[in-house]
Amino acid sequence: MTDFISVFIPLFFILFFLTAFFGKSFIVSKKIGKNPNVLPEDDSAYGLIGRYFKLTLLFLFIYTVVFFFFPYSILQNCSINFLENNTIKYFGMSLMILSLIWVLIAQFQMENSWRIGIDEELKTELITTGLFKYSRNPIFLGMLMSLTGLFMTLPTFISLSFFIISNILIQIQIRLEEEFLLKQHGTYYSEYKKKVRRLI
Repeated sequence: MTDFISVFIPLFFILFFLTAFFGKSFIVSKKIGKNPNVLPEDDSAYGLIGRYFKLTLLFLFIYTVVFFFFPYSILQNCSINFLENNTIKYFGMSLMILSLIWVLIAQFQMENSWRIGIDEELKTELITTGLFKYSRNPIFLGMLMSLTGLFMTLPTFISLSFFIISNILIQIQIRLEEEFLLKQHGTYYSEYKKKVRRLI
């Protein structure tokens, strides 16, 4: 089981990054004529969150690569033993696969409104259909699902740390985006907030 997981996890996140981040960003950039990655590089609080996001993703990638080469060393030193259960691992892998499908569907439904960060230059359409009828932030929900699945599949203190840190960053980012969307869409967004939950 460990040998399979050591291959599954890095392949999953490589596929996740290539499709959900780079692939979609490339497609949207061709359609709108600008890079949809609009996370700021300045020293503001928002810029700091963006940097922490990038660092978290970088360390997550490094973690999965290290696990690929040294799975037994990581499990021996970092494992949360009482969660080592094959049923939990299979559920975790299923959740990871479901999370990728969920994110790709949400991105497809966003069409050209997809952004990484807050785009203050172009007004984007507020998407309220599809998965957005059930969650105001289905892509962030999908990201948290994938990290929950990672922790269930690979129950280590490192995996738990990634989930906690990412959850904090996502909660802050969501609130920043909510403030911006309220300014941009006004009453329409306010009414949407009343009908649809933040995550689920």
